[in-house]
Amino acid sequence: MPKLTSVAEQIPMRVVIVTMDTLASGLERAIRQLEKELPGLRVSLHAACEWNTSSERVQRCRNDIAEANIIFAGMLFLEDHFQPILDALKTRRDKCDAIVCALSAGEVVRLTRMGRFSMDGAQGGALAFLKRLRGERNKSSSPGAQQLKMLRRVPQILRFIPGAAQDVRAYFLSLQYWIGGSEENITNLLRMLIDRFAEGPRRPLRGRLKVAAPIQYPDVGVYHPRLKTRITDRADHLPAVGKNGTVGILMLRSYLLSGNTAHYDGVIAALESRGLNVIPAFASGLDSRPAVERYFMTGNGAKVDAVVSLSGFSLVGGPAYNDARAAEEMLAVDTLDYCVLNEDLTHGVRQLKKIVTAAIQR
Repeated sequence: MPKLTSVAEQIPMRVVIVTMDTLASGLERAIRQLEKELPGLRVSLHAACEWNTSSERVQRCRNDIAEANIIFAGMLFLEDHFQPILDALKTRRDKCDAIVCALSAGEVVRLTRMGRFSMDGAQGGALAFLKRLRGERNKSSSPGAQQLKMLRRVPQILRFIPGAAQDVRAYFLSLQYWIGGSEENITNLLRMLIDRFAEGPRRPLRGRLKVAAPIQYPDVGVYHPRLKTRITDRADHLPAVGKNGTVGILMLRSYLLSGNTAHYDGVIAALESRGLNVIPAFASGLDSRPAVERYFMTGNGAKVDAVVSLSGFSLVGGPAYNDARAAEEMLAVDTLDYCVLNEDLTHGVRQLKKIVTAAIQR
């Protein structure tokens, strides 16, 4: 059998990734790695957040979609992000090998088509099975926690079920790779999609790639640049450097996993240089309450003097949803000050904002 590299050199393969932004540097490293493995592969990466300043970038994305063999669209919640390319995605949907739409607006997610699995609203087959697996919502836990639990459980259930269930499983594995968006996971996401769904002249690539299972990272944890592992679920592993108080920082897990942490590292260093202990925490998705509850609070109230949000989103929710009432209940702790950049600050934390802003600008 010919080596994979010799086969891949003869088979052009076009993959397009469209997402909210390209600040997750793990994406670019994963693309470079895979293009070395498959010389015929070309991966185009597009950031929807750039389209309002450049119509040329929108057209470039549309052109790439028109020629794509595999399309991955993720984190496209806002109309300004998905409407400029929605018709291009619809046109290409049934002509490409596969289109995977994840963690996006319903209009985008419904375009998903992977083998025999289609998210087009049909009530039978794999989609109906998927709805049965979801079960009843547990009101005692957050929607994000329930979804993550289901995300891990479904591939295990579907592993030995033949037929279209394997394409459903591939969709859930795609979500796991994407949410755990380290360089290794993104590389294996692309490997899996090519290995399973390449069609037509590209079919010889199928079954030839070594695809590792998604690497699991803590859903809720802490980060510090001086930790050997950088990410852990143990707050007692964080360095203690000062006696002037403790500041909790909320960060985006996706940036931590992708290695895009320079702005976080700058804020941590700036606060520590002023004699403050820092607890940099994260939670999966856009509900930061689990991180606040685990690392910033005790049974008697808050164990931090202030909280700084560097996520860019509200405490509970983001572009797709917002739960202001839940955030108010969480922030009702008397001893907890909450600092969100670019908002008017009260409770005497304006100086903290200046420190954080200066650190990010450096």
